[in-house]
Amino acid sequence: MSRSKKRFKDRSPAEQRGIAALTVVSVALIVGAQRDIQRRPADQVRGPKALWRVVCLNALGAVGYFRWGRRAAVA
Repeated sequence: MSRSKKRFKDRSPAEQRGIAALTVVSVALIVGAQRDIQRRPADQVRGPKALWRVVCLNALGAVGYFRWGRRAAVA
């Protein structure tokens, strides 16, 4: 009962474009979150910035940071 994995080059062009698009979106989310953590003052981040940096090493963590990890900026 062996299940072989499809390689990227063996996938259809539509699947390749979808994978490429998801990869670009994921990387953009991760880079955006890391930049925001770096530039945002510590008092505007919920919890330790170092913890959020580790959590934001994947796209789901970055989405979580943007949703729950930031405090509203005080004007």
